Amino acid sequence: METKSANILITGANRGIGKAVAKRLAEDGAHLFLAIRKYDAALVAELKKAGAPEVEVIESDLSTRAGVDSLVDKISRLKIDILFNNAGLLTGGLLEEQPIDDIYNMLQVNINALVHLTHAVLPQMLKRKKGLIINHSSVSGIMHLPCASTYAASKSAVLAFTNCLRQELKNTGVRTLVLITPGIKTRMFDKIEDLYGKNIETPKDTIPPEKYAEMIREAIVENLEVLNPSGLTGAALQVARYLPSVFERAVGFKFKRSL
Repeated sequence: METKSANILITGANRGIGKAVAKRLAEDGAHLFLAIRKYDAALVAELKKAGAPEVEVIESDLSTRAGVDSLVDKISRLKIDILFNNAGLLTGGLLEEQPIDDIYNMLQVNINALVHLTHAVLPQMLKRKKGLIINHSSVSGIMHLPCASTYAASKSAVLAFTNCLRQELKNTGVRTLVLITPGIKTRMFDKIEDLYGKNIETPKDTIPPEKYAEMIREAIVENLEVLNPSGLTGAALQVARYLPSVFERAVGFKFKRSL
């Protein structure tokens, strides 16, 4: 799909992968609509300098149903060509030690808001027979690790939702792209050690968000349906997908429960 002059809505675009993708698509000349909590003048200036002819911040809070309803109302006037459901929260640790409010908030942002926004923009995409829904899953959606129970559940849900939606949209002109994201050097990734570290060995290999943004951009242009990781992470993903018992035994050696 062509990104030049496209209207692109990105959630969680003020940092990490979302910001890197916004900047890369700004270089293509995309019109950017950023769903973030607070207006960020520096970010707007940076993206316009990078080449975006239009950058609009839509202040939004995806952590509540009311917040998503408000965002849906604000974007109803727009013709969105690409929706990038990027915003996400991380939870982790032994289940009984995870604050229940954190779990509810994470599920709201990671899956409820994602489904809600997709539901909102899909009718106008179908009417125009054009559009792309990008949903941010994770290797955790397939590689089910101890201490990742709630986060992995949300990312598995994103993957299942997107796979089902892709089949519904066949021959409509509207497509989906699901990101099976590996370790990206972001603030969220830096929290993994704190949440998981006392019970399981955490990954150390990462790639810069700018590099991943380029990969996402290529996936958009090449009309891919899934962006899988490569290298060792990609190999481990294949084991988890096709040899789950082998993957679980290997992971078991890295996990300890402190009683």
